[in-house]
Amino acid sequence: MIPRYTPADFEELWSPRRKYLAWLDVELAACEAMERAGIVPAGTAAQVRPVADRIDPDRIDAIELETRHDVIAFLTHVEELAGPPARWLHRGMTSSDVLDSSFALLLVEATDKLIARTDALLDAFRARVQEHRRTPMIGRSHGIHAEPTTFGVALAGHYAELARGRARLVAARAEIAFGKIAGAVGTYAHLTPAIEADALGKLGLTPETVATQIVPRDRHAVLANAMAVVAAGIERFATNVRHWQRTEVLEAEEPFAKGQKGSSAMPHKRNPILSENLCGLARVVRAAVVPALENVALWHERDISHSSVERMMMPDSTATLAFMLDRTKRLIEGLVVYPENLKRNLEKTNGLWASEGVLLELVHKGLARQGAYVLVQRNAMRAFAGEAPFVTLLEADADIREHLSAEEIRAQFDLGHALAHCDTIIDRALAG
Repeated sequence: MIPRYTPADFEELWSPRRKYLAWLDVELAACEAMERAGIVPAGTAAQVRPVADRIDPDRIDAIELETRHDVIAFLTHVEELAGPPARWLHRGMTSSDVLDSSFALLLVEATDKLIARTDALLDAFRARVQEHRRTPMIGRSHGIHAEPTTFGVALAGHYAELARGRARLVAARAEIAFGKIAGAVGTYAHLTPAIEADALGKLGLTPETVATQIVPRDRHAVLANAMAVVAAGIERFATNVRHWQRTEVLEAEEPFAKGQKGSSAMPHKRNPILSENLCGLARVVRAAVVPALENVALWHERDISHSSVERMMMPDSTATLAFMLDRTKRLIEGLVVYPENLKRNLEKTNGLWASEGVLLELVHKGLARQGAYVLVQRNAMRAFAGEAPFVTLLEADADIREHLSAEEIRAQFDLGHALAHCDTIIDRALAG
């Protein structure tokens, strides 16, 4: 996590103080559950709780220099602050009971923040989809002109992809909201499943089915993958913006603020820096997928090879994706669209986009498809070479005119026919 790409709320969420407060929340929830079970003196948690305001991360770090154990350092500090009542904390528990349950709390909150940002981005996309649902543009495959679509349909594809990403985040949130207070190898040797269920229920978590010493890391891998897919979808949109903004295309471009500078050398430059930045950050989020999967295979009831990875990976991934969602919202809201350039590019090939319609009309008239393909293609290649407009060449081709009238040929160049179902596609995307 670096300040440049870390939203303020994620900086706070993953701060040392917030981590230790989450640890204290777990310890106190477990303590209260044990009080209710009659194995810890009533009122213990209430006596310890006020120390939350005095938790000092620097003091914990200093103690850890001696103990070489972060949870023991934390508990030692709490005992310093709370005195004798703190001796009841951590009864029958192991470090991972605290670490994994508190990690789940933070990951759930991080995922909630990501979902909220995704919702805001979906709203921004929806507005632009509606604005341009009938703005014609040429569709491209392999980067080459294909058939017409609308800019709204193009944006609706990104909207639908983001909506699927949101659903994956919601599913991953449910999968990650599991904790454990089950002792050294998850067998409740000095605890009970009832105490665990009571404590975790107060925290909004579900007990892990079979915990061993830790919550299994396949849950965390699911979240890492869900975030990576959202980041990949953002990159796809950003890549399209970069292509739309190319000088020779210029169908849309990023907002360029007054006073903004595009190049230290060339004053004329307006570069797609937001989109390029998003493409780069997507690599960072995706980079967490393999380590998350590798964290799944731990020795026996656990080892700690996953721990160092997660301490870096999850704060980085969640904060970076949050930044990406914020930046993408700014990008789509400010995206400058040029309908006149969209129209100009649509018309650039003199109607070659109608080739499939002419092909199908010939097939309907009884020609074999491959033979009809040859007739249409030979005229398309001449139009591509600039000899004449495609429709003119088709009307002058005796082999084609034997089967199609001029009116039937020209009907295939009707843009309204080509775009007849675009509203249906957009409505389907926005309703999903």
